[in-house]
Amino acid sequence: MPPAAPRSICLLRLSALGDVTHVLPLVETLRRAWPDVALGWVIGKGEHRLLEGLPGVEFLVYDKKSGLAGMRALRRSLRGRRFDALLQMQVAARANLLSAFVPARRRIGYDRARSKDLHGLFINERIPDRPGIHVLDAIGSFCEPLGLRQDTVRWNLPVPDDARAWARAQWPDDGAPTLLLSPCSSHARRNWTPQRYAAVADHAAAQGWRVVLCGGRSRLERDTADAIVGAMQAPALDLVGKDTLKQLPALLERADLVMTPDSGPMHIANAMGTKVLGLHAASNPARSGPYSDRRYCVDRYDDAARRYLGKPAAELAWGTKIEFDGVMDLVTVDDAVAAFERYRSDRR
Repeated sequence: MPPAAPRSICLLRLSALGDVTHVLPLVETLRRAWPDVALGWVIGKGEHRLLEGLPGVEFLVYDKKSGLAGMRALRRSLRGRRFDALLQMQVAARANLLSAFVPARRRIGYDRARSKDLHGLFINERIPDRPGIHVLDAIGSFCEPLGLRQDTVRWNLPVPDDARAWARAQWPDDGAPTLLLSPCSSHARRNWTPQRYAAVADHAAAQGWRVVLCGGRSRLERDTADAIVGAMQAPALDLVGKDTLKQLPALLERADLVMTPDSGPMHIANAMGTKVLGLHAASNPARSGPYSDRRYCVDRYDDAARRYLGKPAAELAWGTKIEFDGVMDLVTVDDAVAAFERYRSDRR
């Protein structure tokens, strides 16, 4: 039997898109054990657009641009309320300070090894220290001080019917498999070169695949997409800047394979059940790759550790980022083509 149900729990995870996607299985775990618990979630503005409509969750949206005034506004909105537990799942200084404005009896945070920016001052309990696990499993362990275990991983991203209808309208159901490129991470040093994306896309097109590009409305994403399309010999469907955050999961779901660096779309695609050709050198795919299936990822993280930090990846602190100029050049076109062909072989 599950432990006695708390009346209310507040989750605090502001960003980013991939990380809030990793929180969804924890929400499922809490709601399965305690269907009547009142769940609040302090979340960033953009991330809320992705998750709006998630059943059983009251979103408390914090605009990161609002600073201290926004924190005070959050406290005013919670006047007269006190959560039984706050799950403080973000260690950045802003999130730590914001957590002080959330009234809660139990304040559960990260173990000492993962704490930073004075995280320990804002919590009174810690999750277990388990190095070597995926980010999603670390977030899932926030239910353990409450007496639960996350033993099943389900996302249930809220995707409206009209978003799926929009995605279906973008290309015909003609039997051609689709490779979707989401080429940009918000961490610029995780990004691959347009010329290499183009080479892999042309290889896929030569095997009868449709190539589709997606991305946001930033200048970087627009310029990257233009450079990829310009370098390709085959045609591509360019949807960069044309979808909303509600339509993005539906678009990723419709693809057969998504090629992307370590990014929000990587984790959203995985949550939607789509296989991912992940490109990793700056980050460790065992920690932050697609959770369900990493068979089609390119892993040059150990090579990056040896070249830029002078030691093998096994000797690095878990979670070390290797975000140096040129690190993604360690991922070759041949690496990505081989990963694509692994997927093609398995698909057959």
